[in-house]
Amino acid sequence: MSQLEKATLEYQQFTQEFQSIIISTVNDEGMPNGSYTPFVMDECKNIYIYVSGLSPHTQNINLNNKVNVLFIEDEAQTPQIFARRRLNYDCTATLIERETETWLNIVEEFETRFGEIIELLRGLPDFRVFKLTPHSGRFVIGFGQAYHIDGDNLDKLVQIGRQ
Repeated sequence: MSQLEKATLEYQQFTQEFQSIIISTVNDEGMPNGSYTPFVMDECKNIYIYVSGLSPHTQNINLNNKVNVLFIEDEAQTPQIFARRRLNYDCTATLIERETETWLNIVEEFETRFGEIIELLRGLPDFRVFKLTPHSGRFVIGFGQAYHIDGDNLDKLVQIGRQ
């Protein structure tokens, strides 16, 4: 198996290790905000988040629909702190209208994955579901092992620095 094939296999399984993601948004003054949120992902790698309208990251998404998402290996699990395995996607956020068929299906996925807490959140009118659609990304699995991901084919890795 080639290095690219190994990296691709690792990439395909990497997000399954996570229940939450780190998200970066920007407010109306251009100030970045880092936060986290639980998520569900579909087979096309669209990421769905269920977030409070009162949180700064949700207010930022309402102003600017560009969101960066980061999946990063736990510090306790990494053999080299300078080379933690990580995946990030540059995404465009789209609000899923409440009580639509899509919204109901996504909230059901959240309930399956995260349990009873979703029943409580479902009753809170400020909670919103956003679809984060990746349009590019980067997967890093070690020194000299960084890969670009193009939104035209989110399953294909292209090693950075190699032709």
